[in-house]
Amino acid sequence: MVAPLSRAQQQQVLARTEHFMCRAEAIHGRRFARIPVLFDLRGRAAGMFKAAGGQCWIRFNPWIFSKYFAENLRDTVPHEVAHYIVHAISRGRRVRPHGPQWQALMARFGAAAEVTFDRDLSGVPQRRQRRHPYRCACRVHQVSTTRHNRMLAGTGRYHCRYCDSLLVYTAP
Repeated sequence: MVAPLSRAQQQQVLARTEHFMCRAEAIHGRRFARIPVLFDLRGRAAGMFKAAGGQCWIRFNPWIFSKYFAENLRDTVPHEVAHYIVHAISRGRRVRPHGPQWQALMARFGAAAEVTFDRDLSGVPQRRQRRHPYRCACRVHQVSTTRHNRMLAGTGRYHCRYCDSLLVYTAP
């Protein structure tokens, strides 16, 4: 079992987060409010930025971060700070999460604009979601429970990235 981040490592992450906040302020010539940085994320993601109900925060997975500390310090911290800065600049307008604004800021940070984190997660506590079969015009997709529930509730519509047709539930 991988040990979560130590207090000293958490302080390094917070310092690195502040470093990129200051870089963003220098790039954009304005101040940005400081938001909470939490070490409570679970699952397969190393980090995430969240904005809801007028509040914003960044969450990091302390086990994944610990297992790949140097890589996460280098890549995940600027990734999540860039999401926050793009959100703050866009003032609530809908922008693509990894769209041109985010990519440009990552380039200014000197960080790789990678979207996926593909590492061995053995020893890292994870929650597993059931997968649900959905069909498009060209294939069958396995959709997470979260997306499945959004589609059932009518709050999410998902299209195939290959044929662009709408995904339709096929009961098992």
